[in-house]
Amino acid sequence: MTAPPRLPSRLPPRLPPGVRILRLLLPVAALAGFLVVVLAAGLLVAGQFVPGGDEGTDGGTCEAGTGAPSGSAPQTSADLSDVQRQTAATIIGVAKGMAVPPRGWVVALATAMQESQMGTVGMDVAVDHDSLGVFQQRPSQGWGSPEQVRDPVYATRTFLQRLLAVPGWDAMPVTQAAQIVQRSAFPNAYAKWETLANSLVTDLAGVTGAIQECRPAADTGPGPAASLPPGVARTAIEFATAETGKPYVWGATGPDSYDCSGLMLRAYQRAGIVLPRVSRDQYNAGAHVPVEQAQPGDLLFWAYDESDPDTIHHVAMYLGNGQMMEAQQTGVPLGTRAVRFDEGELLPLATRPGTGTDPT
Repeated sequence: MTAPPRLPSRLPPRLPPGVRILRLLLPVAALAGFLVVVLAAGLLVAGQFVPGGDEGTDGGTCEAGTGAPSGSAPQTSADLSDVQRQTAATIIGVAKGMAVPPRGWVVALATAMQESQMGTVGMDVAVDHDSLGVFQQRPSQGWGSPEQVRDPVYATRTFLQRLLAVPGWDAMPVTQAAQIVQRSAFPNAYAKWETLANSLVTDLAGVTGAIQECRPAADTGPGPAASLPPGVARTAIEFATAETGKPYVWGATGPDSYDCSGLMLRAYQRAGIVLPRVSRDQYNAGAHVPVEQAQPGDLLFWAYDESDPDTIHHVAMYLGNGQMMEAQQTGVPLGTRAVRFDEGELLPLATRPGTGTDPT
């Protein structure tokens, strides 16, 4: 009987010792690299939830907005080049010709500064896709031909036409109004140019209404709420509005920066009333009145669930005449804006600080 034929081995040839060690170490190194990547990703995610603001929670509250302004951002027209000032003057001229209120000028100027550095970037050669001109409008998205969007007059008119078509645009923060028109990948970036835009409106057009139009008119200015001791509401309002233009910083209580409840805290402290630190507690720091009956100095609150005060995430001060003062979010300077009592997340009750359970 003959032996069966020897089959070839399926095992690989035996490797030298050094090569065998290297092959053993490779999976370990790969695993270590994988763990480094996972750890780094975890740190990045965790970094989005750094506490220290009003509610001590994550970026879902007004104290943790995005779009922080650059420390080197120009603040006045004097910081701009001749080309930039000329572009700004063109935008204002077109807006005035269209009878757009000054608030619209501010939105347009802030947008132009973010999109093209006020006519100095991307005017003739597209920086992103086919975006061109002052507002980086895209011919492929229906903004007009390349020649048209390069024309600052045409580009401004088209931008403003679309802005005016947005319901309630004049009551929105600059970032929100600009983003609805532009649909930018970085919507909060517009906010850092609002101070400059207001300065340009004042310097180039002599109009201060871009900011002041959101304040009560002089002849019907904010006065003390009837149920508060004389001067309390006025003192709080005067303190809060005097902080206009200062930066929003999550967790700050002044004097150089504030978050939403920090501003209310200091305003009423100046008036001799001590409020709790956070907005959810400030809601219970006085009598409640229907928002439709709010008086100057009353506090307005926004919550994720309008029926649950425990979900409050923002507070502002009512000024009267449909206007309010607020510290809104990172990148948006403290200031006033219009408020509608039917806007989303606004609680149906306002708080009158320093009063008991019966505001009358």
